[in-house]
Amino acid sequence: MSKLIVKGGIILNGEITPAGNKNSALPILCATLLTDEPVVIKNFPELTDVGKLIELMESLGSKIDWDKEKQEIKIDNSEFCKSFGDTGFPLGMRGAVLLLAPLIHRHKVLEVKQEIGGCSLGIRELDPHLEVLEQLGAKIKSNKTLHIEAKGGLKGGNLWQDYMSVTTTENFVMAAALAKGKSTMVNAASEPHVQDLCNFLVQMGAKIEGIGSSTLVVEGVEKLHSTEFKISSDHHEITTLLALGAMTGGTVRVTNAIPEHFPLINKTFAKFGVEIKYEGDTAYSKRNGELKVVEPFTKNLLQKVEAAPWPYFPTDLLPLIMALAVKAEGNTMFWNKLYEGGLLWIPEMIKFGAHIVMCDPHRVIIFGGKDLRPATVDAPNIIRATVALLMVALTIDGESVINNADSIKRAHPNFVENLQKLGAKLRWEE
Repeated sequence: MSKLIVKGGIILNGEITPAGNKNSALPILCATLLTDEPVVIKNFPELTDVGKLIELMESLGSKIDWDKEKQEIKIDNSEFCKSFGDTGFPLGMRGAVLLLAPLIHRHKVLEVKQEIGGCSLGIRELDPHLEVLEQLGAKIKSNKTLHIEAKGGLKGGNLWQDYMSVTTTENFVMAAALAKGKSTMVNAASEPHVQDLCNFLVQMGAKIEGIGSSTLVVEGVEKLHSTEFKISSDHHEITTLLALGAMTGGTVRVTNAIPEHFPLINKTFAKFGVEIKYEGDTAYSKRNGELKVVEPFTKNLLQKVEAAPWPYFPTDLLPLIMALAVKAEGNTMFWNKLYEGGLLWIPEMIKFGAHIVMCDPHRVIIFGGKDLRPATVDAPNIIRATVALLMVALTIDGESVINNADSIKRAHPNFVENLQKLGAKLRWEE
């Protein structure tokens, strides 16, 4: 595992173009299997998770030309395998659950012989994905293996989700796009990456209504066709860069900053005295004086940031704003309404001298603006928590070490190099 050596206390300045959204790249890669015609995807990020999925698809017959310098990928699935034979469907790798819907369209029958796992945030359920396929006509049997069958093809159906699940919504739109008839999902996820996938499918000929809302209506079509699509910028990376500008007292300009997705995120920045300004689609942060938590009008309550599925403040961004709160004078309560393990990395942040009280697995109070010191911390296998530890380390005079920092590579290509361009002094070390 790699570690990051960070020499902090340097003001960051400059301009960065963020990478394409990793959470868009994975489902869009899977969705290319819904057509045998060639597909071109632009602004495609070079990431370890994406690379593993490409290797899997190539091993199964996909022809993929990945120009990493141009950030462009060309995919031809016309020679993709007709079945998985005795080995069964390779569900064990990260992100492979998003192949369920495309592959049931292609193969009609799937045998799943590996159990779905999870990550440090919590268990990732397989049940909602199977419910989607069942509601659209698939037959599912489970003994020692999982047998999924739709020999006559999927057909339109209705589903009201228990909760807004991104990957379940993505499997739904991929399954419904080629199903016979109309399908409706209520309580659908609407994150920017879900919107990217829906817009990609529409460009291939899918008929989807309600993109960006909690109700999706999909009229199935017989065939999807070739297209060229550009992935949107990663709103996680944009938020990180804007926060680092404010935390270090510099000016970090972020191009392609998708301002239409940022009203609530910018409102959250304002709770810490940080204003996000725009010149076209280029964003930068501006603070008036020292970072300070804005006291709410209801004086007997703490300032708070509540995170939940979009259009709430995004749960994945919570650690990044928590890093900002550690530097801002004043007290803030943070509430992660989604993941049962989403805050268990807090003891590592405390090693820097941060004053944080964990109320329960979902809520913490940060007493910000305290004196911080360099530290050696052990990053969890949570991308944004690892980034948050790095953000705080960059603001502290002296050398800090972040062990097990590889998870950053799963979501942010050239992230360390971009920070170095802004003036940060940090390096990878094996």
